[in-house]
Amino acid sequence: MCWFHVTLESSLSASIFSQNKDYEEGFIMSDETEQMRRSDEEILEAIDEFVDKVWYDRHQQLKQNIQDGTEEVDPDIWAKAQEEAAKIEAKYPRSELVPESDFDWGMINGKLSALRWVMGDEWDMLDT
Repeated sequence: MCWFHVTLESSLSASIFSQNKDYEEGFIMSDETEQMRRSDEEILEAIDEFVDKVWYDRHQQLKQNIQDGTEEVDPDIWAKAQEEAAKIEAKYPRSELVPESDFDWGMINGKLSALRWVMGDEWDMLDT
């Protein structure tokens, strides 16, 4: 960030805060409202959940392509993929596995990307 941008931003913030004390007080967090960072274990569990959901959706798309005849998969690999899909279906309610909208699908992918970024991966790391 350039010096000019920082100076302008600081000046604007100071101006806004000096004109409206209530506005300024809304940004001060007390010890009571401050949230703690989630543990690495919690983050890794969430990553695993979103990896499962992204993989499952991609699996369902591949399944449809196989049924339509637009893709072929080695039968041994497909059998293992079906077993993995069954494990995921047993682990989560169906309502959590099938995004209701493109927005929901974007949220799942965005959460996975953000959590991975927090743990050190590059942005948009969506490999499953």
